[in-house]
Amino acid sequence: MNAITSVAMRFFEECETGKGWEGCKQYCRPDATFVAQAEPLAEIRSLQQYTDWMKGSFAFIPDGQYELKAFATDEDRNSVCAYAVYSGTYSATGQSMKSDYVYVMEFDGDKIRHMTKIWNAGIAMKQLGWA
Repeated sequence: MNAITSVAMRFFEECETGKGWEGCKQYCRPDATFVAQAEPLAEIRSLQQYTDWMKGSFAFIPDGQYELKAFATDEDRNSVCAYAVYSGTYSATGQSMKSDYVYVMEFDGDKIRHMTKIWNAGIAMKQLGWA
């Protein structure tokens, strides 16, 4: 496994299990940016904010978990893509959701410099009864 693939996998596991920035920062540039075209994430601009948002999501979806479907490295573009399905149950209502998403992690050397999340948040919000 090449260096960025290994770093991306460790970052992904830490982020998706709610470790927040403390668990993820060793894999990222301190100024790593973030973008997503999803309503709940519209104001988040840094990877630090996003990883802490993921950590916070476990407060209302305590059984949150992911199933990794695909993981690929594009060495020419120095990036790694992860496709997964996130699932969990909203503790206040008992409603469950299953939501597909993709991370595209761009690297500067062996550190993530930018991440894009591709996610249809509207479907997840409907499943949880929030929309």
